[in-house]
Amino acid sequence: MVTRKSAKAKGTAMENLVAEFLAFRLADDRIERRTKNGSKDRGDITGVKTITGGRVVIEVKNTSRDSLPQWIREAEIERGNDDAVVGVVAHKKRGSANPADQFVSMTLEMFARLLEGGVYAPVMVIDPHTEIVGDAA
Repeated sequence: MVTRKSAKAKGTAMENLVAEFLAFRLADDRIERRTKNGSKDRGDITGVKTITGGRVVIEVKNTSRDSLPQWIREAEIERGNDDAVVGVVAHKKRGSANPADQFVSMTLEMFARLLEGGVYAPVMVIDPHTEIVGDAA
């Protein structure tokens, strides 16, 4: 039976796994698990930056149920709370304890920002009923 205490312990372990892997992989000892600080959550990992120095919010999940749309919304709220340029969700890959194998999910907009180094650009909104033709398709 999963209790609140055991679920919290699993979450903390996953947060530590992500923070320790990124700190090692990016050779940056400023990356660490963020302590909770009030009602305006700012993500689970602190110290992660884009190549241009913009802050990256990472929301970490270690659950058996996938709630990706909810997690992405949560990361977006936390990105705003932290005034970060990018918000992502790091989530557990079932069957693998290797930190490098875990998943990271984000919107396509966040992916574009990450590739740009965290530069904010206006979002292009496309009417879902508009047909895209030619090279853009």
